[in-house]
Amino acid sequence: MVVEQFINEKILQVGTYIRAVIDKSIHHTELDNFIKDTMDEWTLFNITEETPNSARERVFWHIIHEISLHGGNALHQDLFFKSEINTCLDFFHGKGSYPIDCIGWRPLA
Repeated sequence: MVVEQFINEKILQVGTYIRAVIDKSIHHTELDNFIKDTMDEWTLFNITEETPNSARERVFWHIIHEISLHGGNALHQDLFFKSEINTCLDFFHGKGSYPIDCIGWRPLA
């Protein structure tokens, strides 16, 4: 699998997980586990370049890092965080512009 394909698949998946946590159809730990598994899968690529190839990828990594830092439960406890994440998801669906203060870097192995 190439990096672009991986990112595009994970963008769809992370959006689904986030919406499910917000809707309370899954427990926030499922999202946390997804983030951990995604990071584990990423290490298989052996990436040495930390600059993402596209704005979508930068937003993706921003979401991954933010949820890793705050945890999925923050989507219920922190309205600002929830709004920030929703803005990122809207960007993926072409409903908004590039999120303000979005800093997404590829993790290096």
